[in-house]
Amino acid sequence: MARIRVRTTRRVPSVLALSLSAALVLTATACGSDNAADTDTGASGKQGDGAPVVVATTTWEGAFAKAAGAEDVTVIVPSSAQHAPDYDPKPSDLTAVADADFVLYAPFEPYAEKIKEAAGSDAELVEVGLDNDVDKAGAEVTRLGKLFGTEDAAAKWNTSFASEYGTLQADLKEAWPGGKAPAVVAQAFSVWSAKMTGAEVTGTYGPDAVTAQQLSDLAKKKPAYVFDNVHMSTGEVLPDSGAKQVEIVNYPGEDLDLLAVFRNAAETIKQAMAS
Repeated sequence: MARIRVRTTRRVPSVLALSLSAALVLTATACGSDNAADTDTGASGKQGDGAPVVVATTTWEGAFAKAAGAEDVTVIVPSSAQHAPDYDPKPSDLTAVADADFVLYAPFEPYAEKIKEAAGSDAELVEVGLDNDVDKAGAEVTRLGKLFGTEDAAAKWNTSFASEYGTLQADLKEAWPGGKAPAVVAQAFSVWSAKMTGAEVTGTYGPDAVTAQQLSDLAKKKPAYVFDNVHMSTGEVLPDSGAKQVEIVNYPGEDLDLLAVFRNAAETIKQAMAS
């Protein structure tokens, strides 16, 4: 299990060979023991200073939690997983949920039901809207900050985000080939990067499989670029159209830095436009 903790306050027992139900029984017992012995936590499982303990299914949810002000974040799915929704959590992966105040997940993740079962009656389940669109991301950070009781930290992050985003937008505009906004076809979960670029989005595709007719229609738009989603890529989308394919990364790394996703995407797009 990939354990990303900004602040570590306890150890979670590892139960590798048990079924999910058995693992939950053991972790419930272990959690009760920890609470009795750990003077830094209260009955709710929160830290003594009131900081929330958060478990996130992936680094994407984890990054939203960190941006919103959470300081104790554990991530279940390893950041090395190319397609996080395909990951199958083991019972031992889910033991961390027993100590959580909040469990963050996305509805499209097929293991969400396991997460819900593992959460039991103590952790609050929070469905996160995973979208890097500038407006939606800012709103989600604000929502989580209110939920965690970390509104000030969330507001501070949003201020930094707005400033950084504006800078990236300006840099990308200066990089437009010929000084004109490029025509772009974007995968559904990569539209945010086209918006940041200021590109003209002439068509979108996915997340469902793209049909031959859709590909034909997209090619007729004569886009200069295809902004693909590296996590759901099926290869070159418009191989005979002359459009340059740009692979966009949505998930943050182990540092849970959501801003880095925008910086990296901007750099990738600038390099593509420059060449």
